[in-house]
Amino acid sequence: MPSKSMQQTGFLILIAALGGTAVALQGQFMGIMDRLLGTSGSLFINYMTGAVVVSVIMLAQPGSLKAWTEVPIYAFTAGLLGLVIAGSIGYTVPRLGLSTAFTILVTAQFVVALCLSHFGWFGAVQNPVTISQVAGVGSLVLGVWLITGA
Repeated sequence: MPSKSMQQTGFLILIAALGGTAVALQGQFMGIMDRLLGTSGSLFINYMTGAVVVSVIMLAQPGSLKAWTEVPIYAFTAGLLGLVIAGSIGYTVPRLGLSTAFTILVTAQFVVALCLSHFGWFGAVQNPVTISQVAGVGSLVLGVWLITGA
């Protein structure tokens, strides 16, 4: 029988894979909406749908915003960053293609994540960058170059 820790890790891997699947599907769907409605129209539908769903969840879980005053002020820009993410996905996918747009998106995520982690910016757990991480991110950058031909 697998240990509780292994079960938890397996569950977390499953959730992360589900999130990755949702990101790719969202990118494709946002691209379709962007072509037909424009970027602002597709963002509106994307966030209104999310607002309705999260409103229902909030009604089912009252009191989940009690500690909002303890949230660092910069963290409140997460919604704005979500608009940048969804907008850039919706705009670039129909113009670059899904795999090219996401290769660039994911590579940028890794570069920024490495910096956040290395320097401990914005409350991130500080972990010094290793040579293998630099090589991995370098491989991603090389992949962008190979995929985009730029």
